Amino acid sequence: MHIHPPATPLAASARASIPLYPLSVHINGVQQHLYVEAWVSLLDLLRDRLMLTGTKKGCDHGQCGACTVLVDGKRINACLTLALMQEGRSINTVEGLADSAVLHPLQRAFIAHDAFQCGYCTPGQLCSGVGMIAEGQAHTRAQVRELMSGNLCRCGAYRQIVAALAEVMQLPPDNEDGSVQAPAGKVSA
Repeated sequence: MHIHPPATPLAASARASIPLYPLSVHINGVQQHLYVEAWVSLLDLLRDRLMLTGTKKGCDHGQCGACTVLVDGKRINACLTLALMQEGRSINTVEGLADSAVLHPLQRAFIAHDAFQCGYCTPGQLCSGVGMIAEGQAHTRAQVRELMSGNLCRCGAYRQIVAALAEVMQLPPDNEDGSVQAPAGKVSA
């Protein structure tokens, strides 16, 4: 058990002098009106203040993707942005992907392809995948691998993650050399 020293008048006055700034955002479809310090990251706001702990703190330097969330539909690393920079925006975390008790199609595909392994990177992988699909830039599995390369998986479930995304995106399988297979019944030139 950790015992905190009694609060002193000096400590209380120091806390009182820290300015708080208003922040109004939609998080997972719910309007939030908050007051936060200027230095609070979006990740810390989500995890520590709003108890949305699905978003993970991995490296805290924007290198692993565990903290990926969607801001106005675009994927970002929540550890690299200040909460106050999101004023008026719509933020979706992994908790907001499902529609009530109905999982998002990508969540179902992750389960079907065993793409979640230990689960630590899964929230960031899912949010990044949803954002990548919305971007519309991936048309092959090779492009999926490239566009998802900012999200690391320590378990090495990359094949399963790509398979889950490819299923949802209805991508054709790749050949051994990475080229796309022609649909059945068609001859490629």
